[in-house]
Amino acid sequence: MQPVCLTCRGLPSRPIPPASNTRQAVDGAHGSPDTIFVHTGAAPAIIFPRKIGGKTGLNSGKSSGKETDMQLGAIFPQTEIGADPAAVKDFAQAAEAMGYDHLLVFDHVLGADPSKRESWDRPYSHNDMFHEPFVLFGFLAGVTETIQMTTGVLILGQRQTALVAKQAAEVDVLTGGRLRLGIGIGWNDVEYEALGEDFNNRGSRSAEQIRLLRALWTEEVVTFEGRHHKVSHAGINPRPVQQPIPIWLGGGADRVVRRIGRLGDGWFPQFQPDSEGQQRIARMREYAKAAGRDPSAIGIEGRVSFTEGGPDEWAKKAAAWDELGATHLSVNTMKAGLKGPDQHIEAIRKFKEAVSG
Repeated sequence: MQPVCLTCRGLPSRPIPPASNTRQAVDGAHGSPDTIFVHTGAAPAIIFPRKIGGKTGLNSGKSSGKETDMQLGAIFPQTEIGADPAAVKDFAQAAEAMGYDHLLVFDHVLGADPSKRESWDRPYSHNDMFHEPFVLFGFLAGVTETIQMTTGVLILGQRQTALVAKQAAEVDVLTGGRLRLGIGIGWNDVEYEALGEDFNNRGSRSAEQIRLLRALWTEEVVTFEGRHHKVSHAGINPRPVQQPIPIWLGGGADRVVRRIGRLGDGWFPQFQPDSEGQQRIARMREYAKAAGRDPSAIGIEGRVSFTEGGPDEWAKKAAAWDELGATHLSVNTMKAGLKGPDQHIEAIRKFKEAVSG
């Protein structure tokens, strides 16, 4: 049953999730900070910011009985979902219907052939399927209504920055402000070679790419000259609903953590929610303070693998991430021996039941 907009007393409507940091008007959008409705042909309205905390009220542990505002995400099973559009749609719609707040999508453009390398110890090869995130999100925009689209992460360094700005803005427009852009520098030099970008300076380019993305998303006309980019009195159109689109960073090297503290809207850490993880988060927050930022404004997304025990263990992990101050939590069902979309859908159902109480 479609939600009814009380402001318009039942006019045909669809809800969209409020976008953080959003100030731009969107045709026909209005509502509360928790639910925004869009009506075709209606007058423009302002979308107001929403806090980082989610609408799910996720119960992070049955043992604690404690509720948290962590937003819950389902990692899209890139390498196992297959190429059937119906399967892709079914997984996204099922996650949305279960109340998941976001889909998180990994990114690789090319996979290397291990037989042509002397040694290969990387997790992916040319045999692993990856749907292109922006094209995937364009497809999912037409078959979902509320779930957020998140890259976790997009390999930004191997892509042209202005083109990423354009693609991300388009996804944000088509989804009504539902994009969160997670970025990283990657590890696969094969992709950089094929895409014509420099693998060796990918880290140093990252900060400049972030600044240019935000300029292109928020300014009508941009003039920008850095070490690696030049834009002369030009801009993208349409610009995104969110002003700007949130940029989260992946990685754990100290220079990356410094960059997160200085520039990131959030972090996808790759560690366990233990005492060592607590120390790393504390370090990131110190870097944020040193940069004159409020550390509490930087989101943190924890991750739990479906292979990590069962419901009790998942609930404990969720509670541990909550104790560390995570704002988001996602579940990865890949590499768990699951076959086809139905088993992945059942897996995210079990996980949500375990951590939501």
